[in-house]
Amino acid sequence: MALVSALAVGVGGAIGAVARYAVSLAIERQHLDTVAINISGSFLIGVVLGSNLGGPAALALSVGFCGAFTTFSSFAVETARLAEDGHLADAARYAIGTLLAALVAVLAGFAVGRAL
Repeated sequence: MALVSALAVGVGGAIGAVARYAVSLAIERQHLDTVAINISGSFLIGVVLGSNLGGPAALALSVGFCGAFTTFSSFAVETARLAEDGHLADAARYAIGTLLAALVAVLAGFAVGRAL
């Protein structure tokens, strides 16, 4: 079972990484792609974790896909760069706004997942 779980996470992660790159190319706006990815990924992980889905499928979607799709590191770098460039208010708005929106999205996802 451990091998199946690891493979599920790997496959989900590969798909999530490619999806993240595709969304980034499609949006082509600095910060907007990261925000869109993190909020939609938070919603999706909420749906998965709120549903009755379990086993390798849940691991593939939550740990694999959402783990690779969402991008906390890009969010952190973008926030730090805004601050370093002297845009402290923008950095604070970006950080707080993204975190709040992601939390609301995951809660909404939980509700949707429970309703499925």
